[in-house]
Amino acid sequence: MPRLSAENVRAYPRASASLPNAADRAEEMSLIAYTLLATSSLFVIVDPLAAVPAFIAMTPSNTPADRVRMARLAALVMAGVLLAFAFTGQWIFRFLGITMPAFEIAASIVLLLVALDMLRAQRSRVLETREETDAGMAKLDIAVTPLAIPMLSGPGAISTVILLENQAHGLPQAMALCASILAVSGATYVILRVSARGMQWLSPIALNIAIRIMGLLLAAVAVQFMINGLMAVRAGWVNPASG
Repeated sequence: MPRLSAENVRAYPRASASLPNAADRAEEMSLIAYTLLATSSLFVIVDPLAAVPAFIAMTPSNTPADRVRMARLAALVMAGVLLAFAFTGQWIFRFLGITMPAFEIAASIVLLLVALDMLRAQRSRVLETREETDAGMAKLDIAVTPLAIPMLSGPGAISTVILLENQAHGLPQAMALCASILAVSGATYVILRVSARGMQWLSPIALNIAIRIMGLLLAAVAVQFMINGLMAVRAGWVNPASG
């Protein structure tokens, strides 16, 4: 059996210390999983691809440069609204006396309605109504309303942000949520900017397929939120002292 030299004995603690801790790896994976969940959920509910036809229809007389400016402003307003609700959503609930399980169940129904319309390749009236779209066509600048609010940052996106903030554990995941909001806002700006010069590059068939896939993913997210809310309600009934 080979003997350990003095150098190997001294080096062993340093080598052991450099090995990643299992708890650190688990925490890192949890942060990665949360970030992926937040980013994908927000992108699906904001659904910038489905907003492209309405964006083009509401700006028929605007130049491509004007459309790009509107897309930039809409993305900034959307980011501001979602970040504001991410930081104040829990305080609003406490002020109104709304419990998180109740909001999870209500929000899951809203998201499910949006998802069902997306599965039919339709823009949901939860995101914007026909009247809001028609009003947008009559406006000179549609960046703030109805594009940013409520088309991009409507009830569904706000509900999703508040639910994700409730699931965040610690500062790293809270920062990950903020990064996800900014990332989705940036992606929305890029998509609207590209579409500002026309939709000839985008196949309607490919667009409908992408919308249906995102609708299926959003339906799964909505059902999971509902399950979480129902489980929390059930836990409160079984053990009222913990609620």
